[in-house]
Amino acid sequence: MRVLIIEDERSMALEMAAFLKKAFYACDLAFTAKQARQMMEDNAYHFILLDLGLPDQDGLHVLKEAKAICTDASYIILTARGDLEDRIRGLDLGADDYLPKPFSLLELQSRMQAISRRKSGLNDSLVSLGGFTIDLSRRLVLFENNEIDFSRKEFDLLSYMLLHKNRPLTRLQLSEHIWGNFSDDDYDSNYIDVHIKNIRKKLSGYDSVEWLQTIRGIGYKIKI
Repeated sequence: MRVLIIEDERSMALEMAAFLKKAFYACDLAFTAKQARQMMEDNAYHFILLDLGLPDQDGLHVLKEAKAICTDASYIILTARGDLEDRIRGLDLGADDYLPKPFSLLELQSRMQAISRRKSGLNDSLVSLGGFTIDLSRRLVLFENNEIDFSRKEFDLLSYMLLHKNRPLTRLQLSEHIWGNFSDDDYDSNYIDVHIKNIRKKLSGYDSVEWLQTIRGIGYKIKI
């Protein structure tokens, strides 16, 4: 998933980005409201992590603008402000969660995962697909408690489709999730087709994968 970190404290922003990249998120950084606005106009994001104390504009105003630009993103406010009023205003403006500084990066990741599951209608990190179990927290694909070997990109692709279950996803959408910023000039839908083929091949040796559907002329979806 692609994340925009809007934080003027550079060391903290870099630390968050390094941690989330190890957890397989693609991260962009903005140190000012102006930089953030440009990035949001140019890119689509799954998560926006927003500090309220920006040098050039109040973070709550940035949140209001961001909600109009990145309508599908999830928002977590990160701030040292302790005022209850600021928290309430942020949530009223559409933030999905609020994390006061200082915070644990593991807690940040956990809250992001919980938001993704909640928005996708998944109440648990363990999801059943036919005879398979997908462990989103441990990044495992299991069949009758036997682990199936998946590459990082294969699991990213499967879990992203699962979080958007019953929704057709285009090859370009899937490519942007796996590779981050993906220009039209470099786009090659065959990349996704190859990964889907490999996923089907690995799973079909254990059980039917009828739930992984090809949508002709569009892309793929997981039907539950």
